[in-house]
Amino acid sequence: MKHYQSDVVIVGGGLAGIVAALELLSAGRSVTLLERDSDENFGGLARESFGGIFLVGTPEQRRSGIHDTPELALHDWLSFGDFGRDEAAEYWPRRWAEAYVNESHGEIYRWLKPRGIGFLPLPLWVERGLHGGGNSVPRWHVTWGTGHGLATQLIRTLHAHPRRAALTIKFGHRVEALTDDAGRISGCRGVTEGDREEFVAQADAVLVAAGGINGSIERVRQHWHADWGSPPQTILNGAHRFADGMLHDAVQAAGGKITNLDRMWNYAAGVHHWKPRQPGHGLSLVPPHSALWLNWRGERIGPHPLVSGFDTRDLVTQICRQEKQYSWQLLNHRIALKELAVSGAEFNPSIRTKSFLGFAREMVFGNRRLVDQMTRNCIDFVTAPSLTELVDKMNALQGDGAVDLDTVRAACERYDAEISRGPALHNDEQLRCIAHLRKWRGDRMRTCKFQKILDEKAMPLIAIREFIISRKSLGGMQTDLDSRVLNGAGIPIPGLYAAGEAAGFGGGGMNGLRGLEGTFLGGCIHSARRAAKAIARKT
Repeated sequence: MKHYQSDVVIVGGGLAGIVAALELLSAGRSVTLLERDSDENFGGLARESFGGIFLVGTPEQRRSGIHDTPELALHDWLSFGDFGRDEAAEYWPRRWAEAYVNESHGEIYRWLKPRGIGFLPLPLWVERGLHGGGNSVPRWHVTWGTGHGLATQLIRTLHAHPRRAALTIKFGHRVEALTDDAGRISGCRGVTEGDREEFVAQADAVLVAAGGINGSIERVRQHWHADWGSPPQTILNGAHRFADGMLHDAVQAAGGKITNLDRMWNYAAGVHHWKPRQPGHGLSLVPPHSALWLNWRGERIGPHPLVSGFDTRDLVTQICRQEKQYSWQLLNHRIALKELAVSGAEFNPSIRTKSFLGFAREMVFGNRRLVDQMTRNCIDFVTAPSLTELVDKMNALQGDGAVDLDTVRAACERYDAEISRGPALHNDEQLRCIAHLRKWRGDRMRTCKFQKILDEKAMPLIAIREFIISRKSLGGMQTDLDSRVLNGAGIPIPGLYAAGEAAGFGGGGMNGLRGLEGTFLGGCIHSARRAAKAIARKT
C-alpha cells in the first residue's frame, strides 16, 4: 500500500485544486494533490472551457463605458438565481453570493493578472434575463487563451513555485473514502486507476475539489429538477468524465451535508462529438441567434421564440416541455459563418493560441473553418440547397419522418416576411431580441442584421439536431465562508473542506437555480482561495 503524508491533501486537480495548492504552498504548507485523471489532462474541465469569468468593476468594464458595482451585481445575482423561500436552507448560498460579488475584483481579477492571465478587451453580455432580471451590464470576461490558457498558465506557475519541493502530485489516484481520527478527518484512501494498488494519504486537513456529479448521466437523471419534468431519452455528456459524485458519497458518509443536487447548469444545444472521449460525449453549441428554433415536428417553439443569450435555463425548460425532448435549429450558411460557435477551448483556436490576426479574420469574414468542420464531421448537422431536400435529410437522420415540410416552410416564410417589412414594423419577438443584442458591440460583431432564412444568396441551408447536454452542478457540499464542510446540524466537520464545483462553487449552491455565467471558473478560484486561507490559519 502506498502512503503519503503532508499538511494538506487536495483531492482533485482541476482549477480549484490548482489554485488551492498555489495558495497553500505560499502559506508554507506541504501539500499532496491527488488527481484521478492523467498528467496530460491536468486542469480538469476548466482546461477544456471557453474561459469566461464573471467579474465586477474591472478596468475592461470601465474602458467600455460600463459602470458596475457589487450592489448591482448582487441584486442581479439573487433575482436571477431564484433562490428558495427557506431562508435557513439558503443562508450559506446567499452568503457566498454576497462574498463573490464583493470580492471578485480583488480576489479573482487582481490575483490572476500578476500571474499572466489577461482578458479580451470587451466584456460580453450573457444571461440578460428573458424579461429582465439577469445581468444588468456585461460582466463575462473571456480569458485571452481560453480556459486552456488559464489552466496551463497556473500549472506552470505551480511547477515554478519556490516551494515546489513541498508539493507531491499523484495522477491516476482515485479517492474512494475519507479517513478520520477521533472525529477529525485525517486523510483519505483509494486505489490507483491502472494497477488498482491501494493508497492512503494522511494530513491535518483534506480539501475536496473533485468537481460535481454531472459527468454521471445516471446521477443527472436521478436528480433531474422537477421544473423539467421527466429526463429526456437522450442526454449528452459535456461534463468531466470523472465528475461522477464519488466524492459526494465519501463526504456524505463522513457526515457532510449534500444539498441542491437538482440544481444543474445544463444546456439546450448539445450535439455529438465525432471523436468521443467518454460515453455520450457531447459538444455545447452557442446557439445562433438568427436561427429558427424548431421542435421535433419542425414547429417553431413558442409562444416566445427561443433565443440564446437571455436565459439558458429557460431554453432547457422549453425543450423539456416538448413531447419529444430534442430540437432543431434551422439556419443558412451566412448565419452560420457569423454566429455559429462551440463552447470550449478545443473549437476556439484563435483565442486559445492568442492569435490576434486569426481572431480578427473570423470577426470580419466569419468562422469558415468551424462551419466546415461541423458540417463535415458532426452527425447532427445536415445541409441542402433547398428546403425540401433539407427536410428529407432531417427526417432521414432521425429516422421517423416527423418533420413536416409545409410546417417548416410556413415558419420560414412568416419569419422572412417580418424581416421584409423593415425594423420599424418588426413584430416578431426573435427580431426584437436580435435588435436588443446588436445594441451591445460585443454581440453586434457576431449577430447578423435581420438575416432571412430562405435567402438564395445565403445558401446552403443548415439544420442542426440538438439535445440537452449535461454540464455543471450548481449544488454540492454545504460549506461556510471558510469552505469548511458542514454536517446536518450546520456544524463544521473538523479537518474537512470543499471548494469549486464540489461545493456548488461555495455554500452548496451559491448560484441558486440559475448562474449569471462565469461564476463557475470564478467560483473555483474564489472558493479555493478562501479554503486555502482558512486551512493555513488552522494547520
